[in-house]
Amino acid sequence: MNKIFTDWVYGGLLAGCLLLFLFPLFTIAWPTYMKLCYLTLPVYMIHQYEEWGQDRFRIFINQHIANGKDLLTHQAGFVINIFGVWGVIAISLYLAYYFEPGYAAIAAFLVLVNALVHIAAALVLKMYNPGLLTAIFLFLPLGSYLVYSINQVQGVDVDYQYFGLLVAVAIHVGIVLYLLARKRSMILG
Repeated sequence: MNKIFTDWVYGGLLAGCLLLFLFPLFTIAWPTYMKLCYLTLPVYMIHQYEEWGQDRFRIFINQHIANGKDLLTHQAGFVINIFGVWGVIAISLYLAYYFEPGYAAIAAFLVLVNALVHIAAALVLKMYNPGLLTAIFLFLPLGSYLVYSINQVQGVDVDYQYFGLLVAVAIHVGIVLYLLARKRSMILG
């Protein structure tokens, strides 16, 4: 499992490229909001490569937040990204396809909130952070267009937008709380 925990991002990059290649085949009959919701997964996988390739993000967090200590582990990075990103986007796709188009807002706000976190970190630290470029150039336009497309669907209640935003913020707050709790236990332990 250690190899999977450390190298998941490379399989994700390859899977993301394959999902992009299959995009026209899989989504040809889908409405625009579903096509865009689908695209959030391979685009996120490409973002994760910029972020986590060569262990960049984990090292960055550990150097800038934990003074070189192992605050963000390989296992945590794996769980956060596989379940908190891939799994959440997959659930968003299923819910939007089978139940209500508004559930695509979960995927939309997941990329938008992540982009804003990367941008805020760059402004606060006054430096590049791993994932910043794809957050700006891929996440902002894709997430914004997805939100716009969902708003064009007749009968979709704005509450789905709030729910999508809430889920995305909760995931990011959960990550911060995990890191704070881990940092506290490292100080106390």
